[in-house]
Amino acid sequence: MLQQPVTDYSADIAAALATPGGHLSIGRGGFTLHYRNGATLSGYSCQAIKAQCIAAGLPVIDSRCVAFDIVVQLTLRGPLVAVGRDAQPAPWHGLSYAPLRAVAILYAAAGAEVWNIPDVETASVPAERKAVP
Repeated sequence: MLQQPVTDYSADIAAALATPGGHLSIGRGGFTLHYRNGATLSGYSCQAIKAQCIAAGLPVIDSRCVAFDIVVQLTLRGPLVAVGRDAQPAPWHGLSYAPLRAVAILYAAAGAEVWNIPDVETASVPAERKAVP
């Protein structure tokens, strides 16, 4: 069996690490690496980039294990991550910009895997679902 070469994302990950709010988000449609205000890298080799980001210490939010309708609610009603820009003051809502930590807490509470964000842990969620806080 032929193995596919693993893409080296180290330069993009370094840019994300140097940017306030830089992070990797993974969902059912693939991954998005947020590395500058308005700059992203998207793709489908989720496991490869996830492993590289976690090893480099970049924050990762993987929502593939969260019920689809909950992810939709978080995406539409929840704030965006302020990447390379100032966060807006709370309270946050859809289309507002919040600190990465605030968004990560919402996703973790819904059961998403969260990596490399101190004191933010994935909540233990029943297999069926958990309501959005």
